[in-house]
Amino acid sequence: MDHPSSALETASDIRRRVVSPLEVLDATLESIDRLNPDLNAIIWRNDDEARRDAKKLGDDIVAGKGELGRFSGVPIPIKDLTSVKGWPTTFGSHGAPEGPSAEDELVVAALRRAGFILTGRTNTPELGPITVTENLRYGITRNPWDTDYSPGGSSGGAAAAVAAGMFPLAHANDGGGSIRIPSSCCGLFGLKPSRWRVPAVVPGWLGAAVEGVVARSVADSAAVLDEISGPDPLSWSNAPAPDRPFADEVGADPGQLRIGLLTRAPLDMAVAPAPLEAVAVAGRLLESLGHHVAPIEFELFPAEQLIDFLNIVNAGMADYPEVDFERVEPHNQVAYATGRGVDSIAFLHSLGRLQRFSRQLVAHWGREFDLLVTPAMAIEPPLAGTVLAEAHATPDATPLDVVSMAVFCAPFNVSGQPAMSLPLHWSESGLPIGVQVVGGPWQESLLLRLASQLEGAAPWRDRRPAIAAA
Repeated sequence: MDHPSSALETASDIRRRVVSPLEVLDATLESIDRLNPDLNAIIWRNDDEARRDAKKLGDDIVAGKGELGRFSGVPIPIKDLTSVKGWPTTFGSHGAPEGPSAEDELVVAALRRAGFILTGRTNTPELGPITVTENLRYGITRNPWDTDYSPGGSSGGAAAAVAAGMFPLAHANDGGGSIRIPSSCCGLFGLKPSRWRVPAVVPGWLGAAVEGVVARSVADSAAVLDEISGPDPLSWSNAPAPDRPFADEVGADPGQLRIGLLTRAPLDMAVAPAPLEAVAVAGRLLESLGHHVAPIEFELFPAEQLIDFLNIVNAGMADYPEVDFERVEPHNQVAYATGRGVDSIAFLHSLGRLQRFSRQLVAHWGREFDLLVTPAMAIEPPLAGTVLAEAHATPDATPLDVVSMAVFCAPFNVSGQPAMSLPLHWSESGLPIGVQVVGGPWQESLLLRLASQLEGAAPWRDRRPAIAAA
Protein backbone atom coordinates (compact mmCIF):
# COMPACT_ATOMS: atom_id res chain seq x y z
CA MET A 1 0.00 0.00 0.00
CA ASP A 2 1.03 3.63 -0.42
CA HIS A 3 1.66 5.03 3.03
CA PRO A 4 -0.64 8.08 3.44
CA SER A 5 0.75 11.31 4.81
CA SER A 6 -2.16 11.75 7.23
CA ALA A 7 -2.88 9.71 10.34
CA LEU A 8 -6.55 10.65 10.14
CA GLU A 9 -6.76 9.40 6.56
CA THR A 10 -5.06 6.15 7.54
CA ALA A 11 -7.45 5.62 10.45
CA SER A 12 -10.40 6.31 8.15
CA ASP A 13 -9.16 3.73 5.64
CA ILE A 14 -8.84 1.19 8.47
CA ARG A 15 -12.35 1.89 9.79
CA ARG A 16 -13.79 1.49 6.26
CA ARG A 17 -11.79 -1.73 5.83
CA VAL A 18 -10.02 -0.35 2.76
CA VAL A 19 -6.83 -1.56 4.38
CA SER A 20 -6.12 -3.65 7.47
CA PRO A 21 -4.10 -2.51 10.50
CA LEU A 22 -1.55 -5.23 9.74
CA GLU A 23 -1.12 -4.03 6.16
CA VAL A 24 -0.52 -0.48 7.43
CA LEU A 25 1.99 -1.74 9.98
CA ASP A 26 3.82 -3.90 7.45
CA ALA A 27 4.15 -0.87 5.16
CA THR A 28 5.54 1.11 8.08
CA LEU A 29 8.06 -1.57 9.01
CA GLU A 30 9.14 -1.90 5.38
CA SER A 31 9.79 1.83 5.20
CA ILE A 32 11.84 1.66 8.41
CA ASP A 33 13.88 -1.21 6.95
CA ARG A 34 14.51 0.83 3.81
CA LEU A 35 15.11 4.30 5.24
CA ASN A 36 16.43 3.94 8.75
CA PRO A 37 19.95 2.70 7.86
CA ASP A 38 20.65 6.14 6.33
CA LEU A 39 18.89 8.17 9.06
CA ASN A 40 19.18 6.29 12.37
CA ALA A 41 15.84 7.69 13.53
CA ILE A 42 14.48 4.44 15.05
CA ILE A 43 16.77 2.92 17.68
CA TRP A 44 14.61 0.14 19.16
CA ARG A 45 11.91 -2.03 17.58
CA ASN A 46 9.04 -4.17 18.83
CA ASP A 47 7.93 -5.64 15.49
CA ASP A 48 6.43 -8.85 16.93
CA GLU A 49 4.43 -7.03 19.61
CA ALA A 50 3.22 -4.41 17.13
CA ARG A 51 2.19 -7.08 14.62
CA ARG A 52 0.32 -8.94 17.35
CA ASP A 53 -1.55 -5.75 18.34
CA ALA A 54 -2.33 -4.88 14.71
CA LYS A 55 -3.59 -8.40 13.91
CA LYS A 56 -5.84 -8.45 16.99
CA LEU A 57 -7.30 -5.06 16.06
CA GLY A 58 -7.91 -6.23 12.51
CA ASP A 59 -9.64 -9.38 13.73
CA ASP A 60 -11.82 -7.31 16.07
CA ILE A 61 -12.79 -4.96 13.24
CA VAL A 62 -13.83 -7.86 11.02
CA ALA A 63 -15.80 -9.38 13.90
CA GLY A 64 -17.40 -6.06 14.82
CA LYS A 65 -16.00 -6.26 18.36
CA GLY A 66 -15.30 -3.21 20.48
CA GLU A 67 -15.28 0.52 19.79
CA LEU A 68 -12.59 2.04 17.62
CA GLY A 69 -10.54 5.01 18.72
CA ARG A 70 -9.98 7.99 16.49
CA PHE A 71 -6.56 6.65 15.44
CA SER A 72 -7.15 2.91 15.71
CA GLY A 73 -4.51 1.00 13.76
CA VAL A 74 -2.18 3.94 13.05
CA PRO A 75 1.46 3.19 14.00
CA ILE A 76 3.27 5.73 16.14
CA PRO A 77 6.82 5.65 17.57
CA ILE A 78 7.61 6.83 21.11
CA LYS A 79 10.59 9.01 21.98
CA ASP A 80 13.29 7.31 24.08
CA LEU A 81 12.82 9.70 27.00
CA THR A 82 9.26 8.60 27.78
CA SER A 83 8.28 5.46 29.66
CA VAL A 84 6.22 2.72 28.01
CA LYS A 85 5.17 -0.18 30.21
CA GLY A 86 7.16 -3.27 29.30
CA TRP A 87 9.62 -1.40 27.07
CA PRO A 88 13.18 -0.37 27.90
CA THR A 89 13.66 3.38 28.40
CA THR A 90 17.32 4.16 27.84
CA PHE A 91 17.29 7.97 27.54
CA GLY A 92 19.90 7.52 24.79
CA SER A 93 22.45 6.74 27.51
CA HIS A 94 24.92 4.05 28.50
CA GLY A 95 24.04 5.00 32.07
CA ALA A 96 20.41 3.96 31.73
CA PRO A 97 18.96 1.17 33.86
CA GLU A 98 18.42 -2.29 32.45
CA GLY A 99 15.00 -3.86 32.16
CA PRO A 100 11.53 -2.66 31.17
CA SER A 101 9.62 0.34 32.47
CA ALA A 102 6.93 -0.42 35.04
CA GLU A 103 4.31 2.05 33.80
CA ASP A 104 3.12 4.08 30.86
CA GLU A 105 3.64 7.82 31.01
CA LEU A 106 0.20 9.46 30.85
CA VAL A 107 0.64 10.62 27.26
CA VAL A 108 1.49 7.05 26.22
CA ALA A 109 -1.63 5.73 27.96
CA ALA A 110 -3.67 8.37 26.09
CA LEU A 111 -2.14 7.37 22.75
CA ARG A 112 -3.08 3.76 23.48
CA ARG A 113 -6.68 4.79 24.27
CA ALA A 114 -6.81 6.67 20.97
CA GLY A 115 -6.05 3.40 19.19
CA PHE A 116 -2.47 3.98 18.04
CA ILE A 117 -0.23 0.94 17.53
CA LEU A 118 2.94 1.74 19.50
CA THR A 119 5.78 0.97 17.10
CA GLY A 120 9.40 1.37 18.15
CA ARG A 121 11.41 4.12 19.77
CA THR A 122 12.95 7.23 18.25
CA ASN A 123 16.43 8.51 18.96
CA THR A 124 17.14 11.49 21.22
CA PRO A 125 20.21 13.22 22.64
CA GLU A 126 21.24 11.62 25.92
CA LEU A 127 18.75 12.79 28.59
CA GLY A 128 17.44 15.39 26.13
CA PRO A 129 19.12 18.72 26.97
CA ILE A 130 20.86 19.52 23.67
CA THR A 131 19.21 20.54 20.40
CA VAL A 132 20.56 17.81 18.10
CA THR A 133 19.88 14.08 18.12
CA GLU A 134 23.28 12.58 18.74
CA ASN A 135 24.54 10.34 21.53
CA LEU A 136 27.27 7.81 22.22
CA ARG A 137 24.89 4.88 22.73
CA TYR A 138 23.05 4.94 19.40
CA GLY A 139 24.94 7.46 17.30
CA ILE A 140 23.88 10.32 15.06
CA THR A 141 20.40 10.83 13.61
CA ARG A 142 20.48 12.55 10.22
CA ASN A 143 18.17 14.94 8.39
CA PRO A 144 16.15 13.35 5.56
CA TRP A 145 16.46 16.55 3.49
CA ASP A 146 20.26 16.23 3.51
CA THR A 147 21.94 13.56 5.59
CA ASP A 148 25.00 15.75 6.10
CA TYR A 149 22.85 17.84 8.46
CA SER A 150 21.09 17.37 11.78
CA PRO A 151 17.30 17.00 12.11
CA GLY A 152 17.51 19.00 15.33
CA GLY A 153 16.52 17.79 18.76
CA SER A 154 15.68 16.63 21.14
CA SER A 155 12.79 15.04 19.18
CA GLY A 156 15.02 14.68 16.13
CA GLY A 157 14.49 10.95 15.73
CA ALA A 158 10.75 11.55 15.71
CA ALA A 159 11.00 14.36 13.14
CA ALA A 160 13.38 12.45 10.87
CA ALA A 161 11.06 9.44 10.89
CA VAL A 162 8.04 11.53 9.92
CA ALA A 163 9.83 13.68 7.33
CA ALA A 164 11.21 10.56 5.64
CA GLY A 165 7.74 9.02 5.43
CA MET A 166 8.14 6.17 7.93
CA PHE A 167 5.19 7.46 9.98
CA PRO A 168 2.52 10.14 9.46
CA LEU A 169 3.29 11.55 12.91
CA ALA A 170 5.40 10.73 15.96
CA HIS A 171 5.34 11.31 19.69
CA ALA A 172 7.57 14.17 20.83
CA ASN A 173 8.10 16.46 23.79
CA ASP A 174 9.40 19.99 24.24
CA GLY A 175 11.29 21.51 27.18
CA GLY A 176 13.14 24.29 25.36
CA GLY A 177 12.12 23.87 21.73
CA SER A 178 12.31 20.10 21.26
CA ILE A 179 9.12 19.91 19.17
CA ARG A 180 9.57 23.19 17.30
CA ILE A 181 13.31 22.90 16.57
CA PRO A 182 13.18 19.50 14.80
CA SER A 183 9.95 20.52 13.06
CA SER A 184 11.82 23.52 11.69
CA CYS A 185 14.80 21.40 10.62
CA CYS A 186 12.65 18.73 8.96
CA GLY A 187 9.83 20.69 7.29
CA LEU A 188 7.05 19.56 9.65
CA PHE A 189 4.25 21.12 11.68
CA GLY A 190 5.02 21.11 15.39
CA LEU A 191 2.77 22.52 18.11
CA LYS A 192 4.04 22.91 21.68
CA PRO A 193 0.93 22.88 23.89
CA SER A 194 0.43 25.14 26.88
CA ARG A 195 1.80 24.22 30.25
CA TRP A 196 -0.49 21.67 32.00
CA ARG A 197 -2.48 21.05 28.79
CA VAL A 198 -1.23 17.47 28.48
CA PRO A 199 -1.03 15.65 31.83
CA ALA A 200 2.16 13.99 33.03
CA VAL A 201 2.91 11.88 36.08
CA VAL A 202 5.62 14.39 37.03
CA PRO A 203 5.80 17.34 34.60
CA GLY A 204 9.39 17.86 33.48
CA TRP A 205 11.28 21.01 34.43
CA LEU A 206 8.40 22.19 36.65
CA GLY A 207 6.00 22.11 33.72
CA ALA A 208 8.28 23.79 31.18
CA ALA A 209 8.52 20.44 29.36
CA VAL A 210 5.31 19.36 27.62
CA GLU A 211 4.15 16.41 25.52
CA GLY A 212 2.90 16.43 21.93
CA VAL A 213 3.66 15.22 18.41
CA VAL A 214 5.46 16.23 15.24
CA ALA A 215 3.23 15.84 12.20
CA ARG A 216 2.72 16.63 8.54
CA SER A 217 -0.78 18.06 8.86
CA VAL A 218 -2.45 20.56 11.16
CA ALA A 219 -5.57 18.37 11.30
CA ASP A 220 -3.58 15.40 12.61
CA SER A 221 -1.90 17.52 15.26
CA ALA A 222 -5.17 19.06 16.43
CA ALA A 223 -6.91 15.68 16.64
CA VAL A 224 -4.05 14.16 18.65
CA LEU A 225 -4.14 17.12 21.04
CA ASP A 226 -7.80 16.36 21.70
CA GLU A 227 -6.84 12.78 22.58
CA ILE A 228 -3.93 13.54 24.92
CA SER A 229 -5.23 16.67 26.67
CA GLY A 230 -6.54 16.78 30.22
CA PRO A 231 -8.05 17.60 32.56
CA ASP A 232 -6.35 15.22 34.95
CA PRO A 233 -8.11 15.18 38.34
CA LEU A 234 -4.98 13.80 40.03
CA SER A 235 -2.69 16.60 38.83
CA TRP A 236 -1.64 19.63 40.87
CA SER A 237 -2.56 21.91 37.95
CA ASN A 238 -4.63 21.77 34.77
CA ALA A 239 -5.00 24.08 31.78
CA PRO A 240 -8.51 25.49 31.28
CA ALA A 241 -10.61 23.40 28.93
CA PRO A 242 -11.02 24.72 25.37
CA ASP A 243 -14.41 26.00 24.23
CA ARG A 244 -14.70 23.12 21.77
CA PRO A 245 -12.53 20.29 20.43
CA PHE A 246 -9.26 21.39 18.91
CA ALA A 247 -10.09 19.42 15.77
CA ASP A 248 -13.03 21.78 15.19
CA GLU A 249 -10.61 24.71 14.88
CA VAL A 250 -9.06 23.33 11.69
CA GLY A 251 -10.56 25.33 8.83
CA ALA A 252 -12.26 27.81 11.17
CA ASP A 253 -11.81 31.51 10.39
CA PRO A 254 -9.13 33.03 12.65
CA GLY A 255 -10.50 36.52 12.02
CA GLN A 256 -8.35 39.52 11.24
CA LEU A 257 -5.39 39.39 13.60
CA ARG A 258 -2.72 41.82 14.74
CA ILE A 259 0.54 39.99 14.20
CA GLY A 260 3.91 41.16 15.43
CA LEU A 261 7.15 40.16 13.69
CA LEU A 262 10.14 39.91 16.03
CA THR A 263 13.52 39.03 14.54
CA ARG A 264 15.92 40.37 17.17
CA ALA A 265 17.34 37.36 18.98
CA PRO A 266 17.79 37.30 22.75
CA LEU A 267 21.29 38.02 24.00
CA ASP A 268 21.78 40.05 20.79
CA MET A 269 22.79 36.87 19.00
CA ALA A 270 23.22 37.05 15.25
CA VAL A 271 20.37 35.65 13.15
CA ALA A 272 21.29 33.95 9.88
CA PRO A 273 19.80 35.24 6.61
CA ALA A 274 17.56 32.20 5.97
CA PRO A 275 15.57 32.49 9.24
CA LEU A 276 15.17 36.24 8.66
CA GLU A 277 13.88 35.59 5.15
CA ALA A 278 11.51 32.94 6.54
CA VAL A 279 9.89 35.54 8.81
CA ALA A 280 9.64 37.96 5.88
CA VAL A 281 7.96 35.25 3.78
CA ALA A 282 5.53 34.54 6.60
CA GLY A 283 4.80 38.24 7.03
CA ARG A 284 3.95 38.70 3.37
CA LEU A 285 1.74 35.63 3.39
CA LEU A 286 -0.08 36.80 6.51
CA GLU A 287 -0.66 40.24 4.98
CA SER A 288 -2.07 38.63 1.85
CA LEU A 289 -4.55 36.80 4.07
CA GLY A 290 -5.81 40.09 5.49
CA HIS A 291 -3.97 40.24 8.81
CA HIS A 292 -2.35 43.39 10.20
CA VAL A 293 1.39 42.68 10.28
CA ALA A 294 4.00 44.96 11.83
CA PRO A 295 7.57 44.61 13.10
CA ILE A 296 7.94 44.77 16.86
CA GLU A 297 10.88 44.74 19.23
CA PHE A 298 11.24 43.92 22.91
CA GLU A 299 13.70 41.91 25.00
CA LEU A 300 12.55 38.35 24.60
CA PHE A 301 14.84 36.54 27.05
CA PRO A 302 17.21 38.56 29.27
CA ALA A 303 20.51 36.89 30.13
CA GLU A 304 19.61 36.75 33.81
CA GLN A 305 16.48 34.73 33.10
CA LEU A 306 18.37 32.40 30.77
CA ILE A 307 20.72 31.61 33.68
CA ASP A 308 17.72 31.04 35.94
CA PHE A 309 16.21 28.67 33.38
CA LEU A 310 19.48 26.73 33.15
CA ASN A 311 19.32 26.30 36.94
CA ILE A 312 15.95 24.60 36.46
CA VAL A 313 17.22 22.47 33.57
CA ASN A 314 20.36 21.34 35.39
CA ALA A 315 18.42 20.56 38.55
CA GLY A 316 16.07 18.57 36.33
CA MET A 317 18.81 15.97 35.95
CA ALA A 318 17.52 14.74 39.31
CA ASP A 319 14.41 13.58 37.40
CA TYR A 320 16.55 10.58 36.34
CA PRO A 321 17.31 8.97 39.72
CA GLU A 322 17.77 5.54 38.11
CA VAL A 323 20.54 6.77 35.77
CA ASP A 324 24.17 6.03 36.64
CA PHE A 325 25.70 9.49 36.12
CA GLU A 326 29.21 8.09 36.23
CA ARG A 327 28.45 6.50 32.85
CA VAL A 328 26.75 9.42 31.09
CA GLU A 329 28.34 11.71 28.52
CA PRO A 330 30.71 14.45 29.76
CA HIS A 331 28.39 17.42 29.22
CA ASN A 332 25.63 15.71 31.18
CA GLN A 333 27.99 14.84 34.00
CA VAL A 334 28.80 18.55 34.25
CA ALA A 335 25.11 19.49 34.10
CA TYR A 336 24.29 16.98 36.83
CA ALA A 337 27.07 18.27 39.07
CA THR A 338 26.02 21.87 38.39
CA GLY A 339 22.42 21.05 39.25
CA ARG A 340 23.43 19.42 42.51
CA GLY A 341 25.46 22.52 43.32
CA VAL A 342 22.41 24.82 43.20
CA ASP A 343 21.13 25.05 46.77
CA SER A 344 17.40 25.06 47.47
CA ILE A 345 17.25 28.79 48.26
CA ALA A 346 19.00 29.73 45.01
CA PHE A 347 16.67 27.38 43.13
CA LEU A 348 13.59 29.02 44.64
CA HIS A 349 14.97 32.48 43.81
CA SER A 350 15.48 31.39 40.19
CA LEU A 351 11.94 30.08 40.08
CA GLY A 352 10.55 33.31 41.50
CA ARG A 353 12.47 35.47 39.04
CA LEU A 354 11.28 33.33 36.13
CA GLN A 355 7.67 33.74 37.24
CA ARG A 356 8.06 37.52 37.40
CA PHE A 357 9.75 37.54 34.00
CA SER A 358 6.94 35.38 32.59
CA ARG A 359 4.30 37.89 33.71
CA GLN A 360 6.13 40.69 31.91
CA LEU A 361 6.55 38.59 28.76
CA VAL A 362 2.94 37.40 28.51
CA ALA A 363 1.60 40.93 29.05
CA HIS A 364 2.55 41.82 25.44
CA TRP A 365 -0.17 39.55 24.04
CA GLY A 366 -3.51 41.29 23.58
CA ARG A 367 -1.90 44.65 24.21
CA GLU A 368 0.46 45.13 21.28
CA PHE A 369 -0.48 42.14 19.11
CA ASP A 370 -2.61 38.99 19.07
CA LEU A 371 0.09 36.60 17.87
CA LEU A 372 3.87 36.86 17.60
CA VAL A 373 5.97 35.53 14.72
CA THR A 374 9.68 34.83 15.18
CA PRO A 375 12.30 32.62 13.57
CA ALA A 376 12.05 29.09 14.95
CA MET A 377 15.86 29.06 15.17
CA ALA A 378 18.55 31.69 14.72
CA ILE A 379 20.56 29.43 12.38
CA GLU A 380 20.03 26.82 9.70
CA PRO A 381 20.31 23.16 10.75
CA PRO A 382 23.92 22.43 11.75
CA LEU A 383 26.10 19.71 10.27
CA ALA A 384 25.42 16.32 11.83
CA GLY A 385 27.91 15.35 14.53
CA THR A 386 29.39 18.78 15.11
CA VAL A 387 27.30 19.87 18.11
CA LEU A 388 27.86 16.73 20.18
CA ALA A 389 31.58 16.85 19.38
CA GLU A 390 31.70 20.43 20.66
CA ALA A 391 29.70 19.50 23.77
CA HIS A 392 32.20 16.76 24.56
CA ALA A 393 35.23 18.93 23.79
CA THR A 394 34.08 21.67 26.19
CA PRO A 395 31.55 19.97 28.50
CA ASP A 396 31.36 22.92 30.89
CA ALA A 397 30.22 25.33 28.13
CA THR A 398 26.97 25.12 26.17
CA PRO A 399 27.74 24.91 22.43
CA LEU A 400 26.89 28.11 20.58
CA ASP A 401 24.72 26.21 18.08
CA VAL A 402 22.58 24.85 20.95
CA VAL A 403 21.87 28.38 22.16
CA SER A 404 21.26 29.61 18.61
CA MET A 405 18.77 26.81 17.96
CA ALA A 406 16.81 27.26 21.20
CA VAL A 407 17.02 30.97 21.86
CA PHE A 408 13.69 31.89 20.23
CA CYS A 409 11.87 28.83 21.60
CA ALA A 410 12.89 28.47 25.24
CA PRO A 411 11.26 31.70 26.54
CA PHE A 412 7.84 30.18 25.84
CA ASN A 413 8.63 27.05 27.80
CA VAL A 414 9.27 29.39 30.71
CA SER A 415 6.03 31.33 30.17
CA GLY A 416 4.07 28.17 29.34
CA GLN A 417 2.49 29.72 26.24
CA PRO A 418 1.50 27.58 23.24
CA ALA A 419 3.77 27.97 20.24
CA MET A 420 4.17 26.27 16.87
CA SER A 421 6.69 25.90 14.07
CA LEU A 422 5.38 25.97 10.50
CA PRO A 423 7.33 24.89 7.38
CA LEU A 424 6.86 28.00 5.26
CA HIS A 425 10.37 28.44 3.82
CA TRP A 426 13.32 26.47 2.45
CA SER A 427 16.87 27.83 2.27
CA GLU A 428 18.95 28.11 -0.89
CA SER A 429 20.68 24.91 0.21
CA GLY A 430 17.34 23.08 0.20
CA LEU A 431 16.91 22.76 3.96
CA PRO A 432 13.59 23.56 5.66
CA ILE A 433 13.49 26.75 7.71
CA GLY A 434 10.59 26.95 10.15
CA VAL A 435 8.74 30.00 11.43
CA GLN A 436 7.52 30.16 15.02
CA VAL A 437 4.09 31.58 15.89
CA VAL A 438 3.33 32.15 19.59
CA GLY A 439 -0.11 32.51 21.11
CA GLY A 440 -1.29 34.05 24.33
CA PRO A 441 -2.12 31.92 27.35
CA TRP A 442 -4.13 28.80 26.47
CA GLN A 443 -4.60 29.94 22.85
CA GLU A 444 -3.93 26.66 21.04
CA SER A 445 -7.32 27.09 19.34
CA LEU A 446 -6.31 30.38 17.73
CA LEU A 447 -2.94 28.97 16.68
CA LEU A 448 -4.63 25.99 15.03
CA ARG A 449 -7.05 28.23 13.14
CA LEU A 450 -4.19 30.32 11.78
CA ALA A 451 -2.05 27.25 11.06
CA SER A 452 -4.79 25.66 8.97
CA GLN A 453 -5.28 28.94 7.11
CA LEU A 454 -1.55 29.08 6.32
CA GLU A 455 -1.49 25.39 5.38
CA GLY A 456 -4.25 26.08 2.86
CA ALA A 457 -2.51 29.13 1.43
CA ALA A 458 0.98 27.59 1.24
CA PRO A 459 0.55 23.79 1.32
CA TRP A 460 3.50 21.83 2.61
CA ARG A 461 2.21 18.26 3.14
CA ASP A 462 3.27 16.98 -0.26
CA ARG A 463 6.69 18.59 -0.23
CA ARG A 464 8.99 15.69 0.60
CA PRO A 465 12.73 15.04 0.70
CA ALA A 466 14.13 12.96 -2.12
CA ILE A 467 14.87 10.07 0.24
CA ALA A 468 11.13 9.67 0.90
CA ALA A 469 10.46 9.05 -2.80
CA ALA A 470 13.42 6.75 -3.38
